[in-house]
Amino acid sequence: MFRLFRFLKPYGWTVSAVLLFVLLQSLAELYLPTLMSDIIDKGVVTQDIPYIWRIGGFMLLVTAGGAAVAVCASFLSSKASAGFGRIVREKVFGHVEKFSLQEFDKIGTASLITRTTNDINQVQQVLMMMLRMMVMAPMMCIGGIIMAVSKDPTLSLVLVAIIPILGGAIFLIAGRGIPYFKVMQKKLDRLNLVLRESLTGIRVVRAFNRIDHETRRFDDANRDLTDTAVKVNQIMAFMWPVMMLIINFSSIAILWFGGLRINSGHIQVGDLMAFIQYAMQIMFSLMMVSMMFVMVPRASASAARINEVLDTAPLINNLPGARDEARNAGTVEFDNVSFSYPGAEQPALEGITFTAKPGEVTAIIGGTGSGKSTLLSLIPRFYDTDEGAIRVGGTDVRELTQESLRSLIGLVPQKAVLFTGTIGDNIRYGKEDAEEEEVRRAAEIAQATEFIGGMADGFDSVISQGGTNVSGGQKQRLSIARAIVRRPKIYLFDDSFSALDFKTDAKLRAALRKETADATVLIVAQRVSTVMDADRILVLDNGRIVGSGTHRELLEHNEVYREIVESQLSEEEIA
Repeated sequence: MFRLFRFLKPYGWTVSAVLLFVLLQSLAELYLPTLMSDIIDKGVVTQDIPYIWRIGGFMLLVTAGGAAVAVCASFLSSKASAGFGRIVREKVFGHVEKFSLQEFDKIGTASLITRTTNDINQVQQVLMMMLRMMVMAPMMCIGGIIMAVSKDPTLSLVLVAIIPILGGAIFLIAGRGIPYFKVMQKKLDRLNLVLRESLTGIRVVRAFNRIDHETRRFDDANRDLTDTAVKVNQIMAFMWPVMMLIINFSSIAILWFGGLRINSGHIQVGDLMAFIQYAMQIMFSLMMVSMMFVMVPRASASAARINEVLDTAPLINNLPGARDEARNAGTVEFDNVSFSYPGAEQPALEGITFTAKPGEVTAIIGGTGSGKSTLLSLIPRFYDTDEGAIRVGGTDVRELTQESLRSLIGLVPQKAVLFTGTIGDNIRYGKEDAEEEEVRRAAEIAQATEFIGGMADGFDSVISQGGTNVSGGQKQRLSIARAIVRRPKIYLFDDSFSALDFKTDAKLRAALRKETADATVLIVAQRVSTVMDADRILVLDNGRIVGSGTHRELLEHNEVYREIVESQLSEEEIA
């Protein structure tokens, strides 16, 4: 956990001020019992009223000063801990943004959300508590012992017997509860995963009448987390009554032996009362430590999870000396490329070789699981190849910076993704500074102006979270418009026309032909009608290219392609 505290550096002076104020607060609290002792022994016993008023007024000033510095310490510790949380969240989010898809697959999206929110919040809360107690607890304990011994060294032997008992009780109870805190965070991950899946897939859940099933899944995960939380809280609940029992017995012992010391004339009544207060301060400082025993282990588990994210090095990075541009940016070349997903038994792609040139439309077709989408994912370096090379403009994509490589590409993913905001904002996501005319033109080419015009606010119409207020075909067309407005050198369409009717599909592809005349276009599709007019069609089967040519050439000479065509078109359409 202390590794994360390096992010406190901008608040160094604030932390120093907190520690100083807490030190002053501790000194004020340690001084008050001595003043009270003086009032009793020198004022009450001798009935010196002016002395009582004078020392009482001084006590009020010390109390007011202690309260003032306590408020300042609380304010500054809150400011420092909140700022620390903000910095760590920024660092984690910024680091996660650099992850390749393999890191996302390894850690999991639900876990990353938990670590960025709940885990950082745990560490932030403990930091605020530590800033206050890190100085106060040892100061109150050590200072209380010194002041108690100064009042009566013999009576302090009671504390020598009590403090180890109290410390041992804290150690035993906390030792049993600490291991459960790490388990709780993992079970919270599981709860977030179930919740996220249920909410994002709510349409599927309702369509298949699986609400009861999802409710049971959530209840199981929720109950599992609750049972663990109850168990650890039951263990920790013993700490408070055990400590109070020890403290009360210690008070009885101090009063008993203190009374004997008063009778023998070794100590005065005021000193005994001050001694009792110092003993309470010592006990409560140990209780502060016990609270840290409860909070710190959980925060340590959270800090370990945060550090795991920060320590995870992205597998895909810019190489030293990576270039910012390619010479002939439109050309895409695959040279004997092979790729396997981590843990997979067989390669997803093997021996892929082809070249896609500007002004050409290269279509990729094949059965489910043949590797079509994986092939497109390698071009913008979402994954890196295991063997072979992918070149853009004659330059290996690994020799280009990721930013410059992706600036050349307009990707329309298989699953259309829209963001909260207006329709115009979503199209401008492809080009932030796009003029209104550019946005409208991109929408026209994507055949989206008709349904946009039918909305109340046109391009200013708001898209809800996940694009749930537009249809699948409308989402695809907005995603296509987002890529078009970018005016990239390379277009990647990953089964981006599947939700369109045949008429809209044909009109859109005709419009795209004119728009992308100078660009390289790669289209992944399931429908033969989408790829028939391509300059070249690549047929994938089990991760290998088993055919390459035009529609007519493949129809005559490629059995795999002919099977696909015959499964979708009638004999008349084929002819």
